[in-house]
Parts: sequence; structure tokens; C-alpha cells
Amino acid sequence: MINSEVNLTPKKIVNELDKYIIGQNEAKKCVAVALRNRYRRRKLQGKIKEEIIPKNIVMIGPTGVGKTEIARRLARLVNAPFIKIEATKFTEVGYVGRDVDSIVRDLIEMAVRIVKTEKMKDVENRASQLAEERLLNLLAPLSKKREITGNPLGLLFQAPKGMASLPQDESPENPDENEKNILEKREIILQKIKRGELEEEMVEMEVEERSPQMMGLFSGMGMEEMGINFQDIFGGILPTKKKKKKLPLKQARRILKQEEGEKLIDMDEVIGEAIDRAEQSGIVFLDEIDKIAGKESSHAGPDVSREGVQRDILPIVEGSTVMTKYGPVKTDYMLFIAAGAFHFTKPSDLIPELQGRFPIRVELQSLSNDDFKKILTEPENALIKQYSALLSTEEVTIEFTDDGIEQIADIACTLNDDLENIGARRLHTIMEKLLEDISYEAPDLKGKKFVINNKYVKNKLKNIVKDKDLSRYIL
Repeated sequence: MINSEVNLTPKKIVNELDKYIIGQNEAKKCVAVALRNRYRRRKLQGKIKEEIIPKNIVMIGPTGVGKTEIARRLARLVNAPFIKIEATKFTEVGYVGRDVDSIVRDLIEMAVRIVKTEKMKDVENRASQLAEERLLNLLAPLSKKREITGNPLGLLFQAPKGMASLPQDESPENPDENEKNILEKREIILQKIKRGELEEEMVEMEVEERSPQMMGLFSGMGMEEMGINFQDIFGGILPTKKKKKKLPLKQARRILKQEEGEKLIDMDEVIGEAIDRAEQSGIVFLDEIDKIAGKESSHAGPDVSREGVQRDILPIVEGSTVMTKYGPVKTDYMLFIAAGAFHFTKPSDLIPELQGRFPIRVELQSLSNDDFKKILTEPENALIKQYSALLSTEEVTIEFTDDGIEQIADIACTLNDDLENIGARRLHTIMEKLLEDISYEAPDLKGKKFVINNKYVKNKLKNIVKDKDLSRYIL
């Protein structure tokens, strides 16, 4: 883990984030420093290491400007466990947010998944070989050997020589030759399996029968607070139900490869590493934190519930130990990034204890016309690149001219000013409406090319943009 971060300096982190997020340099610098500080802390020795805790961040800015994307991309850079939680979720549970421990349980589940995937990749080749051997046994089983009884008195009561029962598929005349033919046949089939020539061949195999989850019956009753998983409780007592099923070989290969891979990895090691990864590198993104910021003057109504949620979140952000099905997990060194628009509240409306746990505050700017143009064209996941790639699968080419891109950006900027400001998400809505007809007709337009210029954009969207009431519903 550390080796992958050695060369990940704050400047390089910002450069990586620039590939996907336009602008917001101040926020990028903050998260880059926070990430580098975690690497620096892990390099320390002695008591000082225990004293250094992450400096949590509050991102302030309207929706659609890149708050979530910054946190998500940051976690991907170092393959750290990451979860996004809506703070308002905990106001739905009751008068106060009772189920805040689920934040840590969700994060450890994510960490286990990441580590397990890495370990499975390490044994992938061996798991593939073992899966192919099992497929071979399904397609061309070996002849049954003569069974020798395990009873030590069996030798005394053996049947006379020559009267031993013969396997059904061996002829009494020349059993060795018959077995040689079977082995040759198996070798041929194995080579075909390896070359992928039998992918559609149907094989019959036993698969686990998945029983429907029962937890839904208990949701809302506080059962999930205890982290109960009935499969875990009864897994060792009740045997796993299996049923025979006919599957195409490619599907059977995937199931068998997964089974063999799980046998090759040590789950205790996976869980130990996952807990360490979650504790030392976990990133929790608390969205909509402004919605639980209540006014101090309020003593009744929803504000009490909001303050209760803040007080329940506080121990997790401060540092506590949460019991999970994998064991105790400490939250002391997890990085918490909170975000909110703060249109009607401000960070100082949070309870003082929670404010103190988010010492770094950074404001994200609303997107400008130039930002919209860059979002459409520059990032590696730019919207224009996405739509061009989607339509190319139908052999339809779309080309965006500079004046067309400018017109789309102008419309997005105008609508965000006149209606609700939803940031870059407005571009998704405009692009869908703009390319709706081409996307619908695409299967019948193979080989055609469409130029999306200023005139095309105006013709498609002019009526909707002019009519404010209509644009509220459609754009």
C-alpha cells in the first residue's frame, strides 16, 4: 500500500484529479495534502505516530460542482476503502440517528471486498487451472477405480481372485487399453477447454442455492444496529443447500474459478488486512451535512432530530471502536470529508464539538461558462467522449463543432442562473435532450455522420429554453 503512494506527491495527486474534475483547485490541494499526510504518518515510529490524527475536511459549495467526485477519485488513486453516506439518512431512523455505526460496517465491507479482490487476483492463474480440471471431470469423468475397503479385516474376507467387481466402463478383456483411451480423450477435451472451443457446451454441476435475505423483515426494528447476519450465525450449523443445474461452460468456469480462488486464499488474513486498511486508509464522505445543521434557537421539531444525528455522528468522527461481524474496528485514523451546499445554514450552525472535528474548510466555486466547455471536452470521462463512444457502437458518428459546444455551455449556464443551480448535472440533461432523436434512430442510421453545431443545438432546444415553464420540467 505504502509503496504505491511513495511517488504520489500532492502535485501529482492534483494532476490526477485534474484529469476528471475541472477547476476547484483549492479543494484539490486540501485533499491532496490530507492524503499525503496519511502516508507521512505511516512512515513515523513511536508515540508521535499515535498522536497524529487526520485533519477532516468540510467542502462548501452548490450541488454538481465536483465535491463527491473529488473524494471518490481520491480514494481510487490509492485503492482505499471509500463510502459515501447521506447525513440525512440518519434522521429517517427515528428521533435521533440510531444507526450511525452502519457507516463503519459499510466501510469494512468495502475494505474486505477490495482486499479479497486483490488476493483473488494473486491466485487467478492457479484458480483457472483448478477450474479447468473440474470442468474436464464434468465433461469426461475418469473411470472408477476398484475400491479397496478401508476395513482392516477386509483382506481376510476378500472375494476369491478374479472375482473383484469391475467398474462398469472397463471391459474385463483389456482394462488398461480402455483407460488409455479415456486419458487420450480427456487430453483432447482439456486442450479444447483451454482454447475456448467449448464455451457454449452445456454442463451439469452443483451450485449453491441462494436463499432470500430475511433481514428485510427486521429493518426498522433496530436489528441492523447489531450487525446481525443470519447466514453467518447459522452458516456453520446448517449445511449449504446445493442443487444440480445445467449451465453453459463459460458460466460454469466463472463459478468454479470463484470457488477455487476462495479455497486458495486465507480469509482470516483477508479480514485482518481489511480491518487495517479501513482503520488506516478508510475515507468516509458525509454528504448533505448542512441538512443536519440545526439552529441553536430551535428547541423542538426536526432540529432536535438533526442535533441528535450530529451527536451520534460525533463519536465516530472523534474516534471510537465499533463492533462489526469481522471484529472491532477503530475510527481514530479514518479521514472524514463532509460536504454541503450550506444555502440556508452555515458550518457554524453545527454543534461546536462537530465543528472542531472538521478543522479544514474549503469553498468550491459555482461553475462558469468556460468551466462547462471544459467539462464537455477535456476530462478523460468528458460527456462528448461518452456519447460519441456510445453511438459508435451503432456505427453512427457524431462530431461537435466549437460553436455547438459553446451554445450548449451557454444554455447550461443560463438555465442554472434562471432555475435551480445544479452545476454540471445540467449538462447531462441537456445532452440527453439534444441527442434524443439520434439515439432513438441510431440502429437504422448505420454509417451516418451528424455534425452538432450552433444551428443544430438551437433548433433542438430553442422552444424549451424560451418557455420557462417547459424548461423547468424538461431541462
